[in-house]
Amino acid sequence: MADCIFCAIAGHDIPTEAVYEDDKIICFHDLEPQAPVHVLVIPKKHISSLDAVTEEDRELMGYIMFKIHELAADLGLENGYRVVINNGEDAFQTVKHLHFHILGKRKLTWPPG
Repeated sequence: MADCIFCAIAGHDIPTEAVYEDDKIICFHDLEPQAPVHVLVIPKKHISSLDAVTEEDRELMGYIMFKIHELAADLGLENGYRVVINNGEDAFQTVKHLHFHILGKRKLTWPPG
């Protein structure tokens, strides 16, 4: 998608220092971190939100979940971490490209937000 900042990052049109990348996803540090570790995981395929996930995306979604636990271990999040998906305006989804926040290295409170 031409006007999507995450598509531009995934396509290397906007440089970023990737924490991890393969043919399906790219992961990088959030520019406005909410925890000492705050990494974004985005699929390279443009999916606008969790509501836009289709049956065709089932394998990709499982792959992302599997990779998140590997990334958390690589990031040293042995005491726990939170995975957040903001979906829609009320959830403060500011970029209309599905993305997962991995937050850790501090005690996270509940309820969030």
